Amino acid sequence: MEQTLYFILLLIALCSVSECVQRQYYFINVRKSWTEAQRYCRENYTDLATVDNMNDMNKLNKSVNNGRVWIGLEKTSVDKWQWSSGDPVLYLNWATGQPDNGDERCALLEDGQWHDFPCSISFTFICNSSNNGLVFVDQGKNWRDAQSYCRQNHIDLVSVRNQNESQQLQKFINDNHISDDVWIGLFRDSWQWSDQSNSSFRYWKSGQPDNNVGNENCAEIMNAQGQWNDVSCNYQFPFVCHEEKLILIKENLTWSEALRYCRQNHVDLVSVHSEEIQRDVMNVVKWASTEEVWLGLHNYCLMNMWLWVSGEIVCYQNWAPGKGAEPEDCRLEKRKGAVQSGGEQRWISRPETDRLNFICSRYEE
Repeated sequence: MEQTLYFILLLIALCSVSECVQRQYYFINVRKSWTEAQRYCRENYTDLATVDNMNDMNKLNKSVNNGRVWIGLEKTSVDKWQWSSGDPVLYLNWATGQPDNGDERCALLEDGQWHDFPCSISFTFICNSSNNGLVFVDQGKNWRDAQSYCRQNHIDLVSVRNQNESQQLQKFINDNHISDDVWIGLFRDSWQWSDQSNSSFRYWKSGQPDNNVGNENCAEIMNAQGQWNDVSCNYQFPFVCHEEKLILIKENLTWSEALRYCRQNHVDLVSVHSEEIQRDVMNVVKWASTEEVWLGLHNYCLMNMWLWVSGEIVCYQNWAPGKGAEPEDCRLEKRKGAVQSGGEQRWISRPETDRLNFICSRYEE
């Protein structure tokens, strides 16, 4: 009993969020048009560079020489609402009749509900800070300047991903007697990453994108700070490719067969020990041909607890309601963890003999 308790305490002590590289960037110092660069990256790597957050942006920027450089962002004909933080938009709280204007591309919180509004107007705003905290900034700024302020001083403009977070935000507003309308991190644009990633991270230079000459449909890094500009896709610049850490295998194998395949052909079945990795999983799992997809998650029957094949305890949690938290009767059948390929893409427990698609990690942690 003492040994078991010691083991559990040791695992808890090791339960820390480790920063791991989710994609590798490769600077290609050859001048090509955006379309030519895209073709080169797809033939030799995964695609033109996608950027999920400021950590990615800083890492990418270190890999390039100063100068104008293509990344994988392209303007499309489809507008969609996105969170500045990169979180998927799974919950909506629009006021009646909202959104109502095609030119109003940023979201304002007014009387507990969302309204679309011109991004150029100045309002106070709320940032996400560390430890899931919120910070009210009593300064009037346009939406993009508010976004920059939050990223430089905290994490990002606040995201509202579900009803619980909506209630927490309203409680924060009431407790702090905030009577102003405030910017939140929801915006709409028609830009899409070449690899079809859901990433809504944007790092435009002030005043951009402006479609200055009427045909500026591709994004470049334009200065030493790594900020972006929209420009005609026909220009010829060096470019940055990326290679994904994760790969979806569309073969239907048992969990043990999937584990063996990943270790023989890549590195391992994927371990999802942070929200960042879960977002990467969500980007690849949507292409699966099975309703669930194997992860490197297994139930340690002796102690009836979940562990990753990488050896880490399950710290970050993304279980579907009623799944994972309850003890498994592993005497009847061994249970392994999978992620739903549709819906909210939560984790579930499945018998290890089920035959599913699976996700491999391609790089060592």
